[in-house]
Amino acid sequence: MTNLTIALDENLVKQARIKAIQEGTSLSAKVRELLSLYVRQDMPTAPVVITKLPISKARGGLRPGIDPCSNSAMYDAMDAGMDVNNLS
Repeated sequence: MTNLTIALDENLVKQARIKAIQEGTSLSAKVRELLSLYVRQDMPTAPVVITKLPISKARGGLRPGIDPCSNSAMYDAMDAGMDVNNLS
């Protein structure tokens, strides 16, 4: 790691250290995190892929057996890779 010397307002540094401690981290860690975000802001992001849930052609809505109130059931349905065109 490289050490970096910067000039900052003393009161600002004190407040930032207190806040970092309250968040369970260090001021150095927060500066690293913020610099990392700063550097990555110009990098292109990957396109968002929206997974389609299996839909019943016969009744509309979700296919039987998928509980819309259960996050894990919804994720399982999305991860199953079911062909949404061949569902009844």
